[in-house]
Amino acid sequence: MGEYYNYIKALHLIFVVTWFAGLFYIPRLFVYHIEAQEKPEPDRQILSQQLKLMSKRLWYIITWPSAILCTLFAIWLLILMPGWLSQSWMHVKLLFVVLLIAYHLKTHLMFIQLQRDQVKYSSNFMRIWNEGATLVLFAVTFLVILKSAFNWIYGVVGIFVLVILLMLGIRLYKRIRNRNPDA
Repeated sequence: MGEYYNYIKALHLIFVVTWFAGLFYIPRLFVYHIEAQEKPEPDRQILSQQLKLMSKRLWYIITWPSAILCTLFAIWLLILMPGWLSQSWMHVKLLFVVLLIAYHLKTHLMFIQLQRDQVKYSSNFMRIWNEGATLVLFAVTFLVILKSAFNWIYGVVGIFVLVILLMLGIRLYKRIRNRNPDA
């Protein structure tokens, strides 16, 4: 297994956490940026500039480096443990990782648009988009912990229940926000 296996695994996990932290927070900044575009001047300009700076720092200093380092340590782990590539749970996990990378790249395109003050999505869309990384995190965590014991029926039902709960939470928050705009 190699004497460095646990160190590499720990570093992989640390960068998974920091990558997800960035993926969780950046859409929230996008929500604020989109909503700032509806403010009168000079508020709109001030908020937009500040949110662009915060997004840029989060994206390029935390999220991108974490994604790259997470991936490099994952590849290193697979080199040390090539048998994992023959296991079905790993195939499914890698499928979710591909989805996460696609999510990351699409989020990058949204980031670039907002850096140019090009608003192509609503703040409500961004609130829903924000949950994409959550779904991947749940799926991958259960796959890695349960491995071959993963029951597909329960897993699929669990993901659907999670999606329903997230959508209900978003609707509830929207109702609360409409009643109290400062919430």
